[in-house]
Amino acid sequence: MNIQSLKNLFRGIYGQHDTEPVVFFAPGRVNLIGEHTDYNGGFVLPCALTFGTYLLIRKNNGKVIRMASSNFDYSAEISLTSVQDKRPGKWYNYPLGVINQLIERGLKPEGMDLLFSGNIPNSAGLSSSASIEMVTAKALVDMFGLDVDLLEMIKLAKKAENEFIGVNCGIMDMFAVGAGKKNQALFLNCDTLDYELIPLELGDYKIVIANTNKSRGLADSKYNERVAECSAAVRQLSKHKKITQLGELTYQEFVDLSHHIPEITVRKRAKHVISENQRVLDAVTALKKGNLALFGKLMNASHNSLRHDYEVTGNELDVMVEEARQCEGVLGARMTGAGFGGCAVALVKADAVEKFISRVGERYQEKTGLQPLFYVSEAGDGVRKIG
Repeated sequence: MNIQSLKNLFRGIYGQHDTEPVVFFAPGRVNLIGEHTDYNGGFVLPCALTFGTYLLIRKNNGKVIRMASSNFDYSAEISLTSVQDKRPGKWYNYPLGVINQLIERGLKPEGMDLLFSGNIPNSAGLSSSASIEMVTAKALVDMFGLDVDLLEMIKLAKKAENEFIGVNCGIMDMFAVGAGKKNQALFLNCDTLDYELIPLELGDYKIVIANTNKSRGLADSKYNERVAECSAAVRQLSKHKKITQLGELTYQEFVDLSHHIPEITVRKRAKHVISENQRVLDAVTALKKGNLALFGKLMNASHNSLRHDYEVTGNELDVMVEEARQCEGVLGARMTGAGFGGCAVALVKADAVEKFISRVGERYQEKTGLQPLFYVSEAGDGVRKIG
């Protein structure tokens, strides 16, 4: 991303000023394994990406917050007296939700101009929303000298998504976007928020993200339905073992207790969460031992569980993963993100990446009619000020 071009765009929108805008950046994230475990108090293993969202910000000495994006045609001019009001269907609800959380923590709203520019595909499952939320939080905390540390920023960004946007997401996306580090995966306990950075030493292999270009609006998907199904499982299991989240159970404990869940669908949802939790633990061990073959097998098992037990993949993701697995040099492939469209992630031998993109892309398009996009990913650093 050309920062000078963004500054020129900023001036074109908001006019010349003696004060230069300050530039902040928050990455997207890809989850390597551990899907739909975060809001169940389980384990996840994401990493931050090297592409994400840029935010240019400057105080304007007025009584309005002005927001624009290089990615969308429409912008906003919001009175300081109405920042608490949600604008249905507008992208700037994400920064507004964060601003409202910061007001609760001592932010006194001032007039300011904000320009967002991102290169994360929207609705692809790579956390474009969390990236916007975290870059907004970091910028305002720095600009206004608020006593809010990184962990509190992560928590308030999650709260903004839950309460202002209306998506019952967990904390993984914000955590990876905030605390990610270059060439490392983030092993996070979503219950305690304890985390460990795991060296992502892939040797001759690359992480390839495959965008199905089948978009899904997360708030309008069946995501909230899955949250409710998991809550139902907890209510039924807690009558026989004291738990508040599915992530508290080992897989063997679930096997012993699962007959207490009468609804087959709810039982399948719980089975996925608890088995996926164990797969994350096994994946961390595999990475520490340099056993990439095992890591790939765990990725495959993860997708199979998401497809059959959690039922969040859909035709496009299944086709993408099936075609990826048939390519030479692929250790494993799975959907990543909430599902219902979005992206898959594969572990591909470096010298096979070009052929992988060509072959999988061609076959996927033949079967779905959609043209996919591919990104060769590296683990990058989390949210930060860059200029």
